[in-house]
Amino acid sequence: MTRPPTGRAPGQPLKAYAAAGVDVDLGNAVKRGIHALVKETHGPEVLGKIGGFGGLFRPDFRDFREPVLVSSVDGVGTKLKIAFVTGRHDTVGQDLVNHCINDIAVIGAQPLFFLDYIGAGKLEPRVFQQLLRGFAKACKAGGCAIVGGETAQLPGMYAPGEYDLAGTIVGVVDRSKMIDGAKIRPGDIVLGLPANGLHTNGYTLARKILFEQMGLTLGTSLPGVKGTLGTELLRVHPNYQPLLAKLPPGVVKGLAHITGGGLVDNLPRILPDNCDAVIDCASWEVPALFRHLQQGGDVATSEMFQVFNMGIGMAIMVAEKDWRAVARQTKATVIGSIVSGTGVVQLQP
Repeated sequence: MTRPPTGRAPGQPLKAYAAAGVDVDLGNAVKRGIHALVKETHGPEVLGKIGGFGGLFRPDFRDFREPVLVSSVDGVGTKLKIAFVTGRHDTVGQDLVNHCINDIAVIGAQPLFFLDYIGAGKLEPRVFQQLLRGFAKACKAGGCAIVGGETAQLPGMYAPGEYDLAGTIVGVVDRSKMIDGAKIRPGDIVLGLPANGLHTNGYTLARKILFEQMGLTLGTSLPGVKGTLGTELLRVHPNYQPLLAKLPPGVVKGLAHITGGGLVDNLPRILPDNCDAVIDCASWEVPALFRHLQQGGDVATSEMFQVFNMGIGMAIMVAEKDWRAVARQTKATVIGSIVSGTGVVQLQP
C-alpha cells in the first residue's frame, strides 16, 4: 500500500506538535506538490511564487480609463457534506471559484486573482490534491490566477474526514462600465440564464428532505433527474462571466447571481427602490429535482423560490428593445418584467 507522505525520514520520532494533531512536516510535504498545478493559472502578471507571505500580482490597467477593484469572499456551504460522503472533492473546488467569479461578474468585473482557504482537522493529501485540481481547473477556465492560499490543520474543530473551504476573488471593472442597476426602469425585461442544478445553495434543506424525510441515498435515481442523486448534487456551479462579458457595453442594466435567497432575495439587491421585478414562474420549466424537493418536503412555493435557484442561475435586466438580441446571444429566457414598486420581487404562478 502506498502511504501518504509524512515529511519525516524513516525511524524519525513523531514530533510533539504532530502528536497533538498538527503535522507541520506533512503539511510542507503536501504543499510542495501544488506548484505545478497553480503555475498553470499564472500569466506574466503574477510575480514571485506560491508559499510566500503574500501573493504578488502586477495588473495591466492600460485598457482601463478608471479601474475599480472588485472583491468578494464566499464558501460552498453544506454541499461539502456530499463531497465527504462520495469522496470526490475536485467539483466543490470548481464550485468555489465559479461562485466567487459570478459574484463580481454581476458588477461587470473580470477576475484577476483568487485565494483559497482550507481548514481541516487532519490534512489528507488525496483530498488536498483534488481540491487544488478543482481550484486550478476553474481558475484556468475563468482567466484568473491562484496567487496564494492557506491550509490550516485544526484538530478538534472538524469531524473526521471533514473540512471547510472559503475563497476570495479580486477583479477589475472600468468605473464607467460598472453595472449597478441604477438605470433599471419600469418596462424593462428580466431574462434568466439556466442553472444546471442546486449550484451551491439550499443543500441543508435539500439533504434533510432527500435523505431524512424521503429516505433516499446518493445512489438513488429520481424520475426526470439525470444520473444518481450523488451525480446531480455534485454538478459544478457554472461560471457565467465569459458569456456575460461578450454582451455589448451598456446593454445590461442589472445582473443578479441567484444563490442563497433565490430570486426573491437576490433580485432586490440590484433593483432601484421604485421598481419591482414581476417573475412569471411558469415562463420556464423548473428542473425535476426542485419539484421532487417541494413535494417530498411539503415546501411552499414562495419558500422554494427563496431557498433555491429553481433553475435560474443568473438574472439579466435589459431594456425592452434589447431583450431579443441578448436572449439570442446568451440563450436566456424571458422570466419577467420590471414594474413600478418598492424594490421587491412579485412571484406570479
